[in-house]
Amino acid sequence: MKIVVVSDSHGKNIRLDEVLKWESDADCFIHCGDIECSEDAYPMYHTVQGNNDFFCDYPQKIILPAMGHRILVMHGNQFPYMRRIERMAEYAKQENCDIFCYGHTHVAAIERLDDVLLLNPGSLWRSRDGRGPSYAVLSMEGGEVKAELKFIDQD
Repeated sequence: MKIVVVSDSHGKNIRLDEVLKWESDADCFIHCGDIECSEDAYPMYHTVQGNNDFFCDYPQKIILPAMGHRILVMHGNQFPYMRRIERMAEYAKQENCDIFCYGHTHVAAIERLDDVLLLNPGSLWRSRDGRGPSYAVLSMEGGEVKAELKFIDQD
């Protein structure tokens, strides 16, 4: 199973369209918030509310089952900076999830903590770590989960 994870596109819909084209073989698309467009614009994305989605009615969190795993999706602004990763891992475990996809920081990251895979795909618009815009791909096969970051050129 192939799952594409994006975040923080901030109304730059051309990036969402490009990812859909580049990853057309994906089984699932996730947006971790700050999409800044109407709910009916990208129904193929499972999208959560970001702190800049003022005029949208997305849920605060989504839990998606996938090949024996449970994926928790939140924007991430709900967790303060201090001990953010630890708190996210704790929350994921409370929700019986082993994967947590989040955004908000505009910094791409893949981490594992307490048997939870924490995945931030970065930002499709402006990264804050100097590596450029990015998204992530989760691959699931035979119970194994792999995460990969993909970086794209900034216009």
